[in-house]
Amino acid sequence: MNSSKIINFIIAIFLPPLAVFLARGWGIECIIDIVLTIFFFFPGMLYAFYCVLFD
Repeated sequence: MNSSKIINFIIAIFLPPLAVFLARGWGIECIIDIVLTIFFFFPGMLYAFYCVLFD
């Protein structure tokens, strides 16, 4: 695990959509995470961890 993934994990705790955007770019993953974060913060955070981990 390199330093950029560690930083993305830290960002995913506070701003999950930003972490997904930095890991995957603007796409369906980012839109899904925005919706999850707006309605349910914790699933949005978990999805951001998933996107950062498997990038």
